[in-house]
Amino acid sequence: MQVMIEREAEDFLEKHGFRVADRKICTSVAQALTAAKKLKYPVVMKVVSQKIIHKSDVGGVVLDVKNDAEVKEEFARLKKLKGFEAVMMQRHLEGATVLVGVKKDPAFGHVVVVGAGGIYTEVFKDVSFRVCPITKDDAQAMIKETKYYDVLHGARGTSYPLQPIIQTLVKLSKLVEKNPTIEELDINPLLVDTKSGRIVDARIAFT
Repeated sequence: MQVMIEREAEDFLEKHGFRVADRKICTSVAQALTAAKKLKYPVVMKVVSQKIIHKSDVGGVVLDVKNDAEVKEEFARLKKLKGFEAVMMQRHLEGATVLVGVKKDPAFGHVVVVGAGGIYTEVFKDVSFRVCPITKDDAQAMIKETKYYDVLHGARGTSYPLQPIIQTLVKLSKLVEKNPTIEELDINPLLVDTKSGRIVDARIAFT
């Protein structure tokens, strides 16, 4: 099985028309500082490594990096992680964290999934499924089946649009039709603000 971790997976998705957070791969502090200035502070820094699958577990993700001094400090720390290859500098985004993805079921074929993303994924296991292909109406119904819909609908004072999530789910359904060797595809999170949504992290497994 071939596995694309974040860097490759995001490039693959971007080429297929998905919206991905602005980012830059850097192999030196100088490159990281230049990228941070272009992305504009604050930024997110992530270790890039084929050997590190769960970056957060090893301290490989740094949020809200505010200035050049912090970039230098965190780059030096990330460089010490076993398996280090580079650092991904990414634009810092705020919003609701949504899990979207696809899994290949032995009986039903590809199944698309949506639910609470980020730190809430494992805690609440709040997801809804549909067998591909799906329509926009299917995608909207899926979102409304989750408890996380209340958060998106303004339970915490801010309402987030469903359209970016709906579009992503329908695109995923079409993507696996054209790429049937995709065994599993996880986007976690799709970060949705009050206007749009962008992929912040992704992983894809092919047979």
